Parts: sequence; C-alpha cells; structure tokens
Amino acid sequence: MVFKHFTVRVLLSLIGLMLSLSVAAYLLVYPGYHAAMLIVVLFIFYQLHLLFAYINRTNTELIRFLDALKYADYSQRFRMPEKSAGYKELGDTMTQIMQRAFSSRSEKELELRHLKALVEHVPVPLITIEDNGKITLCNNSARRLFGAYAVTRKDDLQQFGVAFADKLSSLVPGQRQLVSFEIDNMTRKLAAQATQVVQSGKQLKLISLQDIQSELDKTQIKAWQDLVSVLTHEIMNSITPVTSLAKTAVALADDARTQVTERAPEMVDIIEELEDVSSAMQTVASRSDGLMNFVTSYRRLTKLPPADKKEVFLHTFLTRVENLVVNDWQQKGISLDVIVTPQGLSARIDNAMVEQLLLNLLKNAEQALLESDSDSSTDSEKAAEKRVVINVSLTKRGHIEIVVEDSGTGIPDELVEQVFVPFFTTKREGSGVGLALTRQVMMAHGGDVKLSKSDLGGAKFTLTF
Repeated sequence: MVFKHFTVRVLLSLIGLMLSLSVAAYLLVYPGYHAAMLIVVLFIFYQLHLLFAYINRTNTELIRFLDALKYADYSQRFRMPEKSAGYKELGDTMTQIMQRAFSSRSEKELELRHLKALVEHVPVPLITIEDNGKITLCNNSARRLFGAYAVTRKDDLQQFGVAFADKLSSLVPGQRQLVSFEIDNMTRKLAAQATQVVQSGKQLKLISLQDIQSELDKTQIKAWQDLVSVLTHEIMNSITPVTSLAKTAVALADDARTQVTERAPEMVDIIEELEDVSSAMQTVASRSDGLMNFVTSYRRLTKLPPADKKEVFLHTFLTRVENLVVNDWQQKGISLDVIVTPQGLSARIDNAMVEQLLLNLLKNAEQALLESDSDSSTDSEKAAEKRVVINVSLTKRGHIEIVVEDSGTGIPDELVEQVFVPFFTTKREGSGVGLALTRQVMMAHGGDVKLSKSDLGGAKFTLTF
C-alpha cells in the first residue's frame, strides 16, 4: 500500500512536469509571452523541487531506518504528517518493524540471561579453551574450583599438576577422562569431558570437570569396611572358643600339677610336663587375647560415628592438645611448637574426633623421633633436633590447613601411598588402624589428608578442612 501511494504520487508529479514543459515549449514558439514564460519556468523548477524533496525524504527515512537497525537504536520513530500521503503509512510500518525488532531482541536478551544464570548455578565446573590457548571460567563452580589462582591461559593449568594440564589440552571432544587435580595440598579426582562448540565464528572446546573424589573415597572406604566386617566376624567366631578352651586347659593343667605335687611329689617328670603344658596353653591364651584385641581395634573402622561439628577456636583447641603431651615430651627432650595464623581462626569440627586424630599423629611423631634418636649417636645437637611443629593457616581457597611435621627420619617415598590403607603398618607392634582412621575422620569433615616430606627432615601430615 505504501509503495502504491508513492508510485501514484511520483507519476502525477511527472505528468504535471511534462504538462509544464509542453506549455513552456508552446510559449517558446510564439514570442511575446515573456511574463507567462517566466511564470511557467518558475513553476517547472518548483515542481522539480517538490519531486526531488519527495523522493529524497523517502531515501533519508530509509537510511535512518537502516542505520537504526544497524546500530540497534530502537528509540527511533518514523511518524510523518497526516497530509503526507504514503509517508505516514511508510513511517508507521518502519516504526512497527523497529518495535518488533526491539521486542525480539529483548526476548533474546532475557533468554540469554536465563541461560547464563543456569550455567552460573550448574554445580559442575565449566571452562572453555580456545585454539590460541585462552581459557575462560564459565561459571561459579569453575571459579570456586580454581579459587584465587589465576587461570587465563593454557599454561596456567600446570600449577595444578603437569599431568592435569597435558590431559586437558589433549582431551578430544566427546572423550571422558579421569584426571588428578592438585591444589592446596589436596589431590582430587575429576571426571573431565570435552565438547566442541562454536561461538562468534570461533571454535571452542567446552570442558566439564566433575569432582568425583568423594564418591571414590566413599566407595573405597565402604569396600574396606565390608572386608574388615567379614574378616573380624569370622576371626572372632573362630578365636573365641580357642581362647576359652586355652584358658580352661591352663586351669586344668595347673590343677593337675597341684594334685600330683601334693600326692606324688616323686613324679618329677610328670610335674615338669604339666608345667610345660600349662606354659604352652598360657601362650596360646595370651596370643588369642592379643588377636581378639587386634580384631576389636579394627572394628572401629566400621563403626565411626557421624561427625558432630561445632565452631571451635583453633588456638584454644590446640593449646589443650599441646598440654596433653608437653609434660611427657619435656622429659624425652622433644619440643612442640604450635603456630596459628591468624590467632582468632576458628573451624567447624568434631572436637573429640580431631583431638584424637592429632594425638595419634603426635604419638607417631614421638615414636619416629625416639627411634631415630636410638639409631644415632646421642649428643646435645641431636637432642635439639627432636622437634614437632603444628602449623595452622588459611589456604588461597579459604580452606583451613593443619600441618603436623617432625624432624624424624620420615617415611620412604615408596610407602607414602600405602600408609592410609587399613592393615598396613611400618611398626613392629602397629595395628595399621591409626592412619586409616585419620583418613576416615577427614572424610567425615569433607576434607583430605596428605603425607609428604617435611623440611625438618621427617614426615609432614597436611590436614585440609
């Protein structure tokens, strides 16, 4: 309709212009009509001006309309005077197009904000890696995963482990891999999966990093607990009657020896044999009791109660732990340093569980120091080296870290991965329960425990809550 009005208007203007030119040509043939000729010529120029203005107004509005679309300026309106036939409809049509474009853009922006909000609240960390090595952290989970560490380039991934960086860089779209992520003295297992996406004409590799460490730990602990439960049940069923019969046999042998001694003291050989039998049965009974105590200690692995977490000021808490060992250690020449930075640091922990955990670690450190001291020459310099340090601080990601280290001989590197396994121990009289329980206590607090070499020379246990 708009273009129909425009065509009619232009056509009528051209017809009027042709008629004016015809009149001018007629007056030009017959001289003497100078005044009329002047009026006709002026009218022709006026008609040309009107036609040019009419066409130019259309071009101007079209250019303004296209510029408004180009620069997304949806505030423009195209309203023409009522007397401008065709222009009013053209202006109304342009205004409606602008309003629809604005409405469509608003809907897309709302949808985009909605999608961004969904991505931000996805619990799985998402990152993108471009061909030029640029990395973008796509959501809050990713930012929490890397904490205060700067991650903007592919090379920045190496601070979380060289193997981690290599696996992410070589991850093929559609592939799923298990990667080890090291941060704040914690090692987490992440399930990494890549997808190829295109954004603004650029190909990106979208990688999801799902933390499955807790599921792996729970599965492993559950397997150990099931195994320990079966073993302890079977051993207790077998050893209980043996212990009872051994003690009964000891009592019968002692009674028989007493009667023979009273009635026939001359039967020395029989008395000695009964003494040997009593001694042998006492050994069996003693070893059976030891085995039952050993099995009973392992039952604790399957009956660890849920952590009763409460807010605890760590400086006060560690001062109490220090008082439990310091008097005994002073006699043995062992020094204990407790450093809490800042001093007002607090944490939600199970007071009894963590206290027992630290006492076990301090006892291990004491034994390591005494063993290393007995294996070397004793002098004042060596005695001064018997030192244990407890250092508490905050990590870059806001986790509380308790480090217990000593100046003993430490644990060989090949045994570091095995010390937290139930039944494993490096001590002659150890049960292999203490460090396994330490790991379970830390899991109950949602944390982690790691063993490494201390700068003091001995073992370094890092507890991250």
